[in-house]
Amino acid sequence: MNTYKRSMAGWWQRNPFYRWYMLRELSCVFVTAYALVLLLGLYRLVQGPEAFAAWQAALAMPGSLVFHLVALVLVGYHSWTWFKIMPKTLPRISLPDWAVVTGGIGAVIAVSAALLWTALG
Repeated sequence: MNTYKRSMAGWWQRNPFYRWYMLRELSCVFVTAYALVLLLGLYRLVQGPEAFAAWQAALAMPGSLVFHLVALVLVGYHSWTWFKIMPKTLPRISLPDWAVVTGGIGAVIAVSAALLWTALG
């Protein structure tokens, strides 16, 4: 007698929830790749002005710009999913879920705007 074994091939393609889950997991690859790009920039900075200028020039190439655009979108999605799960992971508080999510996103926007203002000012 043979035991039935269900095929696991394509399991994530059968349900939209799992497709979004896999996209979120894929976004981790881009988060890691971007962190490595920044670490390489720090390494080039330590090597001297010429090496750092070469790293900056590499960032201005079209392929790098496309990578950064894709990374921005995927990291934004990754962040959004973390904010959506935040109310489920917090201890019991008397705020509705939407207030916690909106507060987290608002805090990130405020801090990002302050950093951008500081960098440009």
